[in-house]
Amino acid sequence: MDTAATGLTFRDATDADVDVLVALIESAYRGEASRAGWTTEADILAGQRTDPEGVLDVIKSPDSRLLTVWREGRAVACCQLEHRGDHAYFGMFAVSPGQQGAGLGRLVLAEAERQARETWAVTEMHMTVISVREDLIAWYERRGYRRTGRMTPFPYGDERFGVPLRDDLRFELLVKELG
Repeated sequence: MDTAATGLTFRDATDADVDVLVALIESAYRGEASRAGWTTEADILAGQRTDPEGVLDVIKSPDSRLLTVWREGRAVACCQLEHRGDHAYFGMFAVSPGQQGAGLGRLVLAEAERQARETWAVTEMHMTVISVREDLIAWYERRGYRRTGRMTPFPYGDERFGVPLRDDLRFELLVKELG
């Protein structure tokens, strides 16, 4: 998809995009650079958010795709879409910190929902969000997602997901019906 009005190009990631996408995802969530945006997890998690292997796994999986968003030759956003039977899973969502707060995330989420509905004929989108991220959960709720109260444990001890800075982290399932 190419949206000339916004100067954005949407396309599926390729193997050649891995390093750029790892850097994008890390910049949106970890370290000092992430504090330029509002999606930072720097106060609750240190370490990495993802790694090249994790990104490549999403690109290579037959039931998954990594949707990327480009502006003027630079990756400015990405998200994972995974077909899981009657629903799609939305994850690995990142918007460049300097691009946050101007509606890009809302546009990417809407496009991801459209593509999941059209590609796989799913009726729901699922995602998990760290339950202490009230501001992020509220953002998703304003876009039609509902909290389910269904929690799964944070993978403490598995540094592929980061190094927790607190001991109360869990993931909550959010769900949206895709009419």
